[in-house]
Parts: sequence; C-alpha cells; structure tokens
Amino acid sequence: MRNSGLLGDSGFLGDLAQLRTEFTRFMLRYQFGIEEVITKINILREEFRLLHDYNPIEHVTSRVKDPESIIHKVARKDCDPSFDAIARSITDIAGVRVTCSFTSDVYRMSDLLTGQSDLTVLQVKDYIATPKPNGYRSLHVLVEVPVFLSDAVVPVVVELQFRTIAMDFWASLEHKIFYKYRGDAPAGVLDQLAEAAETAHHLDTVMEDLHRQVHVDTASDRRPDGRLVPTDDVLEQLRTIRTRPHPDSAAGPEGPGSPEDHDSPDDSGY
Repeated sequence: MRNSGLLGDSGFLGDLAQLRTEFTRFMLRYQFGIEEVITKINILREEFRLLHDYNPIEHVTSRVKDPESIIHKVARKDCDPSFDAIARSITDIAGVRVTCSFTSDVYRMSDLLTGQSDLTVLQVKDYIATPKPNGYRSLHVLVEVPVFLSDAVVPVVVELQFRTIAMDFWASLEHKIFYKYRGDAPAGVLDQLAEAAETAHHLDTVMEDLHRQVHVDTASDRRPDGRLVPTDDVLEQLRTIRTRPHPDSAAGPEGPGSPEDHDSPDDSGY
C-alpha cells in the first residue's frame, strides 16, 4: 500500500510538472509577443529621433498578466480552461502602452504600426473620438503578431493602447482614486473626474495648436546625436569623393583598386 501511495504521489507530481511547463510556455508566448511589438516601436522611435523634426513617442510601457490574474479571470468568465480557449477568451493578457506627445501622434503611430504587413488588426476601440462616460480617453487596438518559436509559429494577441501625456496623467490618477474607493467613488468625485478629463482634453488641444504654430513652415537645423549620424567633416569628405571623376567601368566589377584597398576582417571595428 505504501509503494502504491508513492507511485500515486509520483504521478501527481509528474502531472503538475507537465502542467507547469505548459503554462510557462503559454506565458512566454505573450512575453515574446510584447517583445516583437516593442521592437517595432523602438525602430520607429529611433527613425523619428534621428531623421525627423521631433520624436512623437514620449514613453512606452508593457505588461503581461501574471498566471494568478489569468486564472481569476478564467473563473470569473467561466470559460473553458484549456490554454487555446483562454487565448481566445481573454485578449488583454499582453499589453503595450504608447504615450505620445499630441493627439495627432496617437493616430499617426497607430497607423504606422498597424500598417505593417505582419500585424493583423483584430479590433479597434477609439475612446478619443467617443470617450467613456467617466471621461476616459485612449485608442485601443487589438493586434495579432506572429511569434517564431523553435518548433512553431504562434499567433499572439497583444492589446495596444495609444494615448497622450494628458490622457495618461488623467487615467493614472483616476485608477488610484478608484482603487482607494474600491470602485465605489462618491458622485461628487466622479463629477470632478469627468470635469478633469475635459480639462485634460482641452490642454491636449491647446498644446497641439501651439506645436503647429511653432513648427509651421520651419525646418529643423538640429543635428541629432548618435553613432550612426555622420559629422559635418564626414559629409564634406563624401561630397569631395562624389565630385571626383569616376573610374572607367571597364576596370571590372571590383574597380581598379588593389586588394589592399579593401577592409580586412580585422578592420571591422568589432
């Protein structure tokens, strides 16, 4: 009987270990999905920083729901507890929030991201055009991004939230106030929050108008900093080289230079 009990315990522990592995694999998909999206955002961010007049992205945050929160939501929604069903039923497991400078930047960044061919847009909720009754404003976009694992390509749903600094400020404080009142804030507090939301919206409008006035018909003479940005001296050298007569094309595909003209592997800078 004792041996049978041990075997039973071993089987239970084995099942538990397998379930933990499956759950961890499930969670990793969402973490990898977030990393895929953030890589795309960082590429756009660097492009704007180095090549455009200003960078419309103020900051980016992300989060993956922890396993306990997911299980609580599964129980609350009474959905099928298989991992495939959880992925279909709960679409906010992975989230990325992009805070932009101005309202127009919110739509611009959303269009740039969702226009990429490997992202599939599943749903759009525009709470800027149609705010929630409490005054909440933000642009929510549900996308599906492919995650390349060692044994499969897995489509992962990521919720994107785009908002301005003013929208983010209001939403953060509103969340803290509701947490304090445990979701049952007095009517007077709700009225003040709604009024503050309108004030934040007005601030967004004023600041964007000022931004347009300052930048209208003006070209930035700011030289961005960065290892990839050429100095004036390098640009002058390039201009000089381009004004030289080009070698005769008959010299061959590699040109008239000797082998010593080419960089050796040791000159690569790594």
